[in-house]
Parts: sequence; structure tokens; C-alpha cells
Amino acid sequence: MRGLDELLRLQDRVAQTMKTRRHHQGALSLETIQTRALFNGDVLADLLPDEDNRAKQLIEDFMIAANGVTARYLDGKGIASLRRILRTPERWDRIVALAATLGGRLPAQADAGALEAFLVERQHADALRFPDLALSVVKLLGSGEYAVQRPGQTPNGHFGLAVRDYTHSTAPNRRFPDLITQRLLKSTLAGRPAAYGDAELEALARHCTEQEDAATKVERQVRKSAAALLLSSRIGERFDALVTGASERGTWVRILRPAVEGRLVRGYDGVDVGDHLTVELIHVDVERGFIDFARS
Repeated sequence: MRGLDELLRLQDRVAQTMKTRRHHQGALSLETIQTRALFNGDVLADLLPDEDNRAKQLIEDFMIAANGVTARYLDGKGIASLRRILRTPERWDRIVALAATLGGRLPAQADAGALEAFLVERQHADALRFPDLALSVVKLLGSGEYAVQRPGQTPNGHFGLAVRDYTHSTAPNRRFPDLITQRLLKSTLAGRPAAYGDAELEALARHCTEQEDAATKVERQVRKSAAALLLSSRIGERFDALVTGASERGTWVRILRPAVEGRLVRGYDGVDVGDHLTVELIHVDVERGFIDFARS
């Protein structure tokens, strides 16, 4: 289509400007390893890292902007909305301690800007291990949730995105909270009473949070079982691995090809996060999603 290239370049410039502004405000750079299944017919052939690209970033930045505009519009019209929030992390002290192990210094009080500066520094210093650091920070930040925002209330905001007003509104065809927000928008634009009363909206917020948590657990289990299935024919093979977790609860390693994490059940004495090892695959349990390695 004539002129489409220039339109995309304009959108990209705007998206990059919005992204830069958000990160200056403290939006967090949290690049974790996500995998996508590659099938050969009906057979799982591989798990490949789902790499980020400029097109995905453009869509993401405009979605964040649209969600903010939607939240502020409803608030300006005096309409309660269903917000997506990520509270100030309760486990900030653990994030501070984690940063200290890598030579970083974070303030005693939660500060998204300081955390973002640390993350950017570590990403530049050690790109290979950065996804594992990012995953640890994600876990310590806690889960997002849905909450009702009434006009005039101080918003909880989204700590990870460094935005004050944020809802989910751009995917009503695949996510129920977005459909709720679209219905609120339609009733407001039409000058009708709000599509949902306060009590109903509160119940929906709880329901959506519970359902999302349940879906996340299922997705996690499917990914673990898929990884175990992919490796089930490779018992006895050796892999280069990176230690991603080491505590009283167990020691975990990640191999790069395929991008899979499993438990180091033998030879874990003296190893720590960040160590490079050679490991042998000794056991998988597809149903439970277990993958066990031994140090070679």
C-alpha cells in the first residue's frame, strides 16, 4: 500500500519515544526467556526462544498508551474502571539483596527508577545471564492483579510499567477484563448508565484475578511437560548448563538448546547461581513436568 512504509516509520518513532519516556520514569527492562513450540506435523520437534523484535515492541508501546488513555477517560467521566495493577513489591528487601550480590546498590525503599538503572547496567554487563536475573526480579515483584478504581481515588498504578493509570482494554476478543472495559466504554460513550455497578465490578475484579492465576499455573505446567516430552528421548546426553537457582529448596540449571530448565539432583555441592556446568540428563517425568540433571 502506497505510503504504508512512511506510516510505519512514523508509528515506530512515536513508539520509541513513548518507550524512552516510560523507562526514564522507571519502567523495568525485564527480558526473560520465553519459548514457543515447534511442531513437525503432530510431533513436538523443538522449543525455540520467542525473540523480541521491533514490530512487537511497537504494538506493545501503543497498547500501553491506549490502556492508559482508556483508564483516564473513564476516570474523567466519573466512571469506576477495572484497573490492572502491580503493587509496590513487598519483597523489595530481597531485590536489594539480589542486586548486592552482583555489585549493585539499591535504596532501602522501593524505587522503580533505581531498579531500572541497575537492570540496564546488568543487561549490558552480562547479556547471557540477564534473563535469569530478570526472571528472579519478576518473581520477587509478585503477580499483577485486577482492582476497581473509583473516580477520585489515588490509583495503585503498575510498578513494572511505571504508569499511574492502567487498564486492560485492547484485546476484548481473547481476554475477559478487556471486554469488561469495552462495555464500560460503550455505555459511557452512549451516555447510558455504567455497564456494571460497583459491587458487580468488585466481584469481577476478584474473579478475573483468580482465573488468570489459574490459567498461569496451567500454562506453566504445559510448558514444563512439553520440555520434559522433548527431552524424553535424550536420557544420558550431556549439555552445557548455567546454574539459575541455588537454595535449600534445590539447585536449578538451564540449558540453552533447547531452552529448558531442570533440577540438578546430583553434584550440586559447591555450585552457585551463575556457574557454568556440564550436566547429564538422567530422568524426565512428562506428566509432572520434571526434568532431572546430574553434574558430569
